[in-house]
Amino acid sequence: MNEHSIRDVVIVGGGTAGWMAAAAFSRFLNNGFTRITLVESEEIGTVGVGEATIPPIITFNRMLGINENDFLRETGATFKLGIEFVDWGGKGERYFHPFGFHGRDLEGVHFHQLYLRERMRQVMPDISAWSMSATAAAGGRFARPSGDAQSPIRDLLYAFHFDAGLYARFLRGYAERGGVRRLEGRIVDTVRDDTSGFVRSVRLADGQEVAGDLFIDCSGFRGLLIEDAMKTGYEDWSQWLPCDRAIAVPTAYAGDPDPFTRATARGAGWQWRIPLQHRMGNGLVYASAFLDDDAAERLLLHNLEGEPLADPRRISFTTGRRKLSWNGNVVSLGLSSGFIEPLESTSIHFIQSGIAKLIALFPDKRFNPVERNEYNRQMRDLYEDVRDFIVLHYKATRRDDTPFWDRCRTMDVPDSLARKIDLFRAKGRLFRDGLELFATTSWVSVCLGQHIVPQEYEPAADALDPGKVAMALEQMRRGYLETAQALPSHADFLRRCGLAPFARPELAAAPRAADLPTFSFASESPFATDTRSPV
Repeated sequence: MNEHSIRDVVIVGGGTAGWMAAAAFSRFLNNGFTRITLVESEEIGTVGVGEATIPPIITFNRMLGINENDFLRETGATFKLGIEFVDWGGKGERYFHPFGFHGRDLEGVHFHQLYLRERMRQVMPDISAWSMSATAAAGGRFARPSGDAQSPIRDLLYAFHFDAGLYARFLRGYAERGGVRRLEGRIVDTVRDDTSGFVRSVRLADGQEVAGDLFIDCSGFRGLLIEDAMKTGYEDWSQWLPCDRAIAVPTAYAGDPDPFTRATARGAGWQWRIPLQHRMGNGLVYASAFLDDDAAERLLLHNLEGEPLADPRRISFTTGRRKLSWNGNVVSLGLSSGFIEPLESTSIHFIQSGIAKLIALFPDKRFNPVERNEYNRQMRDLYEDVRDFIVLHYKATRRDDTPFWDRCRTMDVPDSLARKIDLFRAKGRLFRDGLELFATTSWVSVCLGQHIVPQEYEPAADALDPGKVAMALEQMRRGYLETAQALPSHADFLRRCGLAPFARPELAAAPRAADLPTFSFASESPFATDTRSPV
């Protein structure tokens, strides 16, 4: 520590974003010098409807040293193996976007290229049959792979469905135990330095002034600091993502929870279904230009599976991002930084990624613009990559049964997405630079699931012996299926973890990883070490 070191970090706003930041800072800025203060008001609610996640959340929890079973118990969580998409490519159709991988590459040739070659020669099952996560999800099964598990069980990747409000409360306890100071109060004014324009302090309704060196804006859509104070500006993406409303409502449900999220396309948007331990999370995302709010609420309530546990909650938003995620000495996280509808469960990941990048580029009081510019570049690239992937779901459809879907089907898309679609449609090629969130498996799942079928496959696929490839593919498919059939049901696994309402006293202790089924193949097996991105 020296005279340039950041002394006071002030987090404006609680909720998921604020308490994720506070928890991470209490762990990674625990240097005996830096002080963390979080300001929030009980008078101001949080959006908190994002209840589904993607696999990197496991890394975040592990970095904080959080026990997974404690997390599951305290947040009402269930496991998630991917997303089932219903009626997106066309009415009456469905496909699955799994976590993990499709099969194994053979001799340097991507698995999906071999699959495309076989598909042109014979009738093939859906490519999801070569995914461990998709196959387990189809049977409602789940188990955590052990650290030394062999393929194919080690290919089962997962995330969680959880109550975002409970997660924030869980992390608040973690952060406060780590020394974070919480102040209750409503911010009524921001004081900026006349020379630098940096934020010096925020003033509360009771007159108290909270000074800081670095401010983290977690105030939600409004952007109390990043926009109201710093006038950063917002990049509107509604020309590609026209949905601008959401209605959320929890329901009761009987039966066992599915280990996946379901996204069902409706006439002017889509409906989510997210099973937790204690309730079902439901919501409708829609475009107000094509469906009015009252009609949207009626549509959602008509399609619920259980009795509502609360009144429907309406949310308005504009899809896009702040022109700068970090402006001056203000860093925005969560909804303050931008919003992309939760079709692929990325909201919490944006928070996690922003926190990780800030810690990696943590400034001192001199605020070197090189660090700030790099942070903004990385966050811009992340938002734009996710944007393109979400737009793909709307563009790649045969639906013309409503004005909304006809508009999406015929709209222009960002040049970056158009290039990806053209390359895949030609020969199934996907070029990922290594920093993108969604990897090859994700793009292949959505493209094939929504009828972007390559006209040809990569010539390199013909270099492999057809008989050996066919045998390898069948061995993979059979291995995934047999492994899935040997797993406990998702509900049974939750019971083994002692989780209410599934808890049984005799199964209160969580199973040791070594007790879970593992499988191995002979040395000539097509399963081999894989370093591909799992999302």
